[in-house]
Amino acid sequence: MTTAQTQELDVQPTPLALLLLGREADPRSERGVECPGDLPSPSDPDLVARARAAKEKLGDKVFVLGHHYQRDEVIQFADVTGDSFKLARDAAARPEAEYIVFCGVHFMAESADILTSDDQKVVLPDLAAGCSMADMATAEQVAECWDVLTEAGIADQVVPVSYMNSSADIKAFTGRHGGTICTSSNAERALNWAFEQGEKVLFLPDQHLGRNTAVRDLGMSLEDCVVYNPHKPNGGLTAEELRAAKVILWRGHCSVHGRFSLDSVNDVRERIPGVNVLVHPECKHEVVSAADYVGSTEYIIKALEAAPAGSKWAIGTELNLVRRLANRFAAEDKEIVFLDKTVCFCSTMNRIDLPHLVWTLESLAEGTLVNRIEVDTETEKFARLALERMLALP
Repeated sequence: MTTAQTQELDVQPTPLALLLLGREADPRSERGVECPGDLPSPSDPDLVARARAAKEKLGDKVFVLGHHYQRDEVIQFADVTGDSFKLARDAAARPEAEYIVFCGVHFMAESADILTSDDQKVVLPDLAAGCSMADMATAEQVAECWDVLTEAGIADQVVPVSYMNSSADIKAFTGRHGGTICTSSNAERALNWAFEQGEKVLFLPDQHLGRNTAVRDLGMSLEDCVVYNPHKPNGGLTAEELRAAKVILWRGHCSVHGRFSLDSVNDVRERIPGVNVLVHPECKHEVVSAADYVGSTEYIIKALEAAPAGSKWAIGTELNLVRRLANRFAAEDKEIVFLDKTVCFCSTMNRIDLPHLVWTLESLAEGTLVNRIEVDTETEKFARLALERMLALP
């Protein structure tokens, strides 16, 4: 369990005025699915000066992490940028920083708290910046799933592998049951390791990354995989189906990457002759199968860095990053477009905006700790164990 702590310094919650920035989101919709079409206009330039002043006042006491999917107005204040695991490790490598301000989403801040020292305080500028994928697997649901596997007589054969995009509770479950964490970069190594430990894998919480890794990288068949639906009795599976499966996929997905379709790929090939289609492995299996290249966020960036001038690319990942890369490589005559015609940002990632960041930095500069993310000792113990197994992967 994690909480915004109200101890030690005068810890304050996010002001109502900032929470209301997201007032038009539909509370009945899945978190992270809203697709507004475009970002709001740039923040008041005065906020830029205020952010710079507060950050300068804090000096080495603060270390700002910026995930690749953050908007440019936030990224400009990041000390380092990267994917979630890289940023968590970067934070751990800066023990002199008292405050770690994580411009990302909740599970990322949890991972940073797990990997940093007890003296460091991890702060999330907006506590409503969650992740729809991580929200699709709760501790209670996963515990119930394990009971189903036990009743089917296969729990002792199953090794859990959980994606970094999961809550601290799910990472702790993985650690307790002898499993490991993976990223989109090392999922193949993680699955290979898991099959050396047991006969079956329970992959949490992204079914697409699990399926793509098992089928595309390990050479399994689609029939080797079954999908466990936590909203159905026994996951919607019979004991026989569970016993026959090699990979049990949790029914979760990324609400942004899940939007890309085979039609998106076919359409962009018709519109842009000679285009290279490059997608993230969180995309659906049919999209990954139709793409020219598949890889993590870091892979996507490096592929475009190495691409020849004049090449054309359609990218299937979050739009903030695609736009940033398109602007970055325009001078090299590299044409980079978003794979889908529909503009879609990750709405929860975009909750971290300049007003929230300014409020956070100014509060810290005044000695007020806000929006601290802290993982309890027991959860941290087993989540760290799962993360350490990942770090030890061959």
